[in-house]
Formats: sequence, C-alpha cells, structure tokens
Amino acid sequence: MALPLTAASPAAASPPDHSCNTVYQARIFFWAMTCARPGQPVIGAFGTWRNVPITFEGGSQAGEAEVSNYVRMVPNTDDTSGANGGDMFGPSIDVGLHAEKTGATTIAYGPRWTELGKRGGVTKAITAGTNPTVADNVNHTYMTIRQASGNQWDVLYDFNIVGSTTDQLKIPRGNPNRIDIGLEVRGPQHVTVPPIANRMQFMAENKAWARAATADVTQLTTLGICGKSMNIPNDPTAVYKAPYCFEAKLTDATTATQWTVSKPGPAAGPAPSTPMSATGTFNGVDQKALSKCLATDPEGCMSTVPGLAACVQTAKACNAAALQKPERPAARRESARAGGGPTDIAERAAKSFGVAREAIRVVPDGRPSSSSKQQAAPATQPTTTADTSVVTVESAAPTQGLEHRGLTFHGFRATYSTETGQLLDACWGQMCDA
Repeated sequence: MALPLTAASPAAASPPDHSCNTVYQARIFFWAMTCARPGQPVIGAFGTWRNVPITFEGGSQAGEAEVSNYVRMVPNTDDTSGANGGDMFGPSIDVGLHAEKTGATTIAYGPRWTELGKRGGVTKAITAGTNPTVADNVNHTYMTIRQASGNQWDVLYDFNIVGSTTDQLKIPRGNPNRIDIGLEVRGPQHVTVPPIANRMQFMAENKAWARAATADVTQLTTLGICGKSMNIPNDPTAVYKAPYCFEAKLTDATTATQWTVSKPGPAAGPAPSTPMSATGTFNGVDQKALSKCLATDPEGCMSTVPGLAACVQTAKACNAAALQKPERPAARRESARAGGGPTDIAERAAKSFGVAREAIRVVPDGRPSSSSKQQAAPATQPTTTADTSVVTVESAAPTQGLEHRGLTFHGFRATYSTETGQLLDACWGQMCDA
C-alpha cells in the first residue's frame, strides 16, 4: 500500500536555530543550508535534486576546492547530558552529491554517503545506479530510513539500498530529530555551482512522509547572499559579490517545499539526458511508472508509483534500471592514472584529513596494516596495489576525519581512484576497526 504524502506536521516545534548555527561554522567550509526540526520522532529522511554540472576554475590545484549537496539525518539533537555524544555534535548520516578538483584536468563527481558515529566515521562512494558520475541534469533521490529493529539506518540512492550504518545511537522517545539539506563549499573562489532545487521530506513514526513547516526551519548562509548589504558602517553600499556569496531561497511561506541554492558563476551544463528505463514489475514496483516519475516528479514517487512505498520499507531494491551496472566511459579508460599516482594521492589525503604528509603510509597491497595502532611510516618509496586503478593510504596520526564536529580521532584509512582521483571509501577512528 502506498504511503501518503501528508501536510506539514501540526506538532508544536521550533526552528533549530542554535544547533544549526553552531554546527555549520567551520572556518574553511561554507554552507547554504536549511535545518528542520519537525517536532516529532523522525524515522526517515528524503531529498531529491538534479545532477547539475559543477565546475572548477582552471588554475585551481587538487585538494583546493570541493562541493557537496546532501541531506543529513541528525538523531538525538536534544541530548544535552553528553552521554550520547553531545547534543548537536552527536552521530548523523549524510547522503548526497559530491564534486572535487582532483588534478589539473580531473574532477571527481558522484553520489556518496557518510556516517558520523561516536567512534569515528566512514565515507563511501555510491557507484551503482544510472550514470552516477555524470552531470546529466537528471533527477536523483537520496534517502536514509531507520531499520525496523535496532538503532541503525539504511541508505538508499534512487530507491535502491546502497549501505547501512553501524554506529548510530538509540533515539529516545519524543526527541525532535533534525534534518538538514543544502550546499557545502570549500574554496569558493574556485567553484561555480548552478541552481540546485533541493526538495526534502521526512518520515514520521506512522510511516507517512511529510514536509516540514516553514516555521520549524532555520535558513543559514555563511557566505552571505549575493547583492545583500554587508552592513559595513563606513561603506553602506558594500554588498556580497561573487565568488564569495550564495544565492538561496526557500519556497513557500507555510511549508518548506524547496530550498534552491547556487554559488554564481558562468557554467553551461549539458542538455538533460534520457535516463535508463525498465518495464514490468520489480519487487512489486511498476517500473515504467517509476521511470516516468523520476524524470518529472521524484518527490511524489512514493505516493504515486504503485508498490514503491512498500518496497522502500521492505525489499529496499526497487529501481531495476538503477541496478544495471553503469557503462564505463571511454574517456575514463584512456586516462588511467590521470587522477594521480600514490605520491599525489597521499598529498591530497594529507590535506583532506589534516595530517602531516610524512605520517601517511601508502598501503602496498591495498589492505590495512596488521595493527592500526602502529605509527604509519613515511611513504618515501610508495607502491601501489596490485590493482593499479586504486591507491590506499593510511595513518595513525590524530585526525578530525572528513567532518566538522571538532572531534579528534586516532588514524584514518582511505582508498582513491587513480583514474579520476575520486575518494572511493574512507574511515577514521575506531570505525576503521570494522
């Protein structure tokens, strides 16, 4: 039975001003986000937007600039005791689109998901689906849903499961969980992001999907809005200008329907392509109806596509077309190692994880060392794995990982593609022990 899309929750709530403004304040990252607190327990988060072309200024170097657009599920937002990780800095799950300058001529682009746990974190690239690494202006969907038993969450991309968390905490009854959606940028002077129309829903305990009330949403832009006054006393005409500003707008004064964000600059994207399609019924889902819905109204699919809502709750493999292995572009085959060799990748990892280059070791066979507690040796003569399409690096040095909670963990491990420089998977802290 399809789950209805209901109106915004009537539950008493308030915008999460304090937690949203506190979390999104790192110095080298900038955000254009909305943070919603529906005022009731939430067991699912859903976001959808198009794969827009994100471009990087030609003179920028690898590791200088990156962009993420994601939906974030943040349980336990009112835990002020500190026992469960510390209020708004506790565990969370992100799933969305990531782009990064990885070399003079290479850009990593595609979906990925990240779990922040009490013991560290993990990040995994999503490689399944229909053209996941192509900026084709096609709609894609990003979800995280709490499992039926236990405290962990499943992650879905285009209505197919791509992973599960391992380190999330129990949600106390009555906790008004927070859901965020929007844009994160590092190196704004090097980045152009065209408008991204983010549409978000949450799943309440009755398993009905809803949109948050605008009154329960905090809007945040840490670069300022383009054209708005900078409030400089001696220069009342000063306004925020590109490349150091965002365009951002929340649609609908009553319901948080759409958060449209961009970081202005000249960028001409490719024409929308036609997504792969399937016919018939797969795990109870009408595949023709799903294909049409994804192209036109992905936010409404769970209430309009026969069998989809039930499939998402049970089988979690609902989109047959997106299960097909994507074709590897010829350009990628011809540009092997364009994303960098072991030395280049180790230097990028040092920047990303905030670790001295000499504390990073390139793993000879792609597997972690016998003891992650041992200090990593410098990779003065780096060697690659037997599979030269990837390079794995690790370190036992203190690191904050790929997160902004202000916490420090012991060591990290990360695997990169030598073709594009894309980060394929990473872990930090005790999350590497798994």
